[in-house]
Amino acid sequence: MKVIKTYIWYLIKIQIIMKRVFIIGMVLAASFASKAQTKNYVSFQAEIANKNGDFISIQDDRKVYKKIQINKDGVFKDTLHIKEGLYQMFDGVEFTELYLKSGYDLTLKMDAKVFDESIVYSGVGANENNYLAQATISESKMDFDTFFALKEADFNTQLDEKCKADLLKLESGNLDAAFVALQKKKIEATKVGMKAYYAEAQKKLQLNSSMASPFDYLNFKGGNTKLSDFKGKYVYIDVWATWCGPCRAEIPFLKKVEEKYEGKNIAFVSISVDVQKDFEKWKKFVEEKQLGGVQLFADKDWNSDFIKSFSINSIPRFILIDPTGKVVSADAARPSSPKLQEQLDGLLK
Repeated sequence: MKVIKTYIWYLIKIQIIMKRVFIIGMVLAASFASKAQTKNYVSFQAEIANKNGDFISIQDDRKVYKKIQINKDGVFKDTLHIKEGLYQMFDGVEFTELYLKSGYDLTLKMDAKVFDESIVYSGVGANENNYLAQATISESKMDFDTFFALKEADFNTQLDEKCKADLLKLESGNLDAAFVALQKKKIEATKVGMKAYYAEAQKKLQLNSSMASPFDYLNFKGGNTKLSDFKGKYVYIDVWATWCGPCRAEIPFLKKVEEKYEGKNIAFVSISVDVQKDFEKWKKFVEEKQLGGVQLFADKDWNSDFIKSFSINSIPRFILIDPTGKVVSADAARPSSPKLQEQLDGLLK
């Protein structure tokens, strides 16, 4: 799992729909869990091929409990004094879920280059942690784009079937009772999160084919730029901010897309929702990072009329508008997604 996902509970959208919803469910479920009052003593060791760094950290969504050094061979061994419950092991690039309980003696073998797919545990506590690792892989194989595009009745039916299948798999395994209870809460929390996301997605779909709200924002190069200035062209809009990690992660991909479609009938516009006091920070960032396209600064950050018209409450958010000013996609594919170029290739023939 990538760094972007690590901070989803800080209201940052995840690049892949599945992992965003899955981690939301994990965090909600964790909030239900009552951890034991006594300290747990867990033995934990690992052999990590192609390590991403010299340390791993054991953490939850609130704090880092321990930072463990990995030797040059990718090996570490330690004793963890923490309470029973769900945690994450973060290696600086990716993370995986852990369930830790007093008396566990875990050995992990993995290859950091194929992070999730390579995780295998042995020893006391292996069943529960292998379940978590396999659940991540199973979820990643689901076509959530198609799932969230279903009609409401079909969506609810398939969601119910998915949750029933998840519960059956959970209950049929030889797993710790406390772990099973926690996972049941996570399954229910994920279901609630998916329904909420589906409702939000339907609102966005309703904006498609409607006329886009206008904007008139300050241009980095001077003066103001209006949406109407791009009449006759497709407009791909990136709503972002300098403080947004996932937004910055998309910049290299956006530059490549801009380069590929240079000279085509499309304009690439980035609208910053940084607050006014960070105006100079925004200008410096645009200059230092040599951002391309048209760089604009929204007049009232999140309260700007254009931003509110698309109900944008998390970023990055991408919007595609046609040459007449109509919305093609109120929630367009990210620059890092192959689906964006597939769509643009079809539109810009």
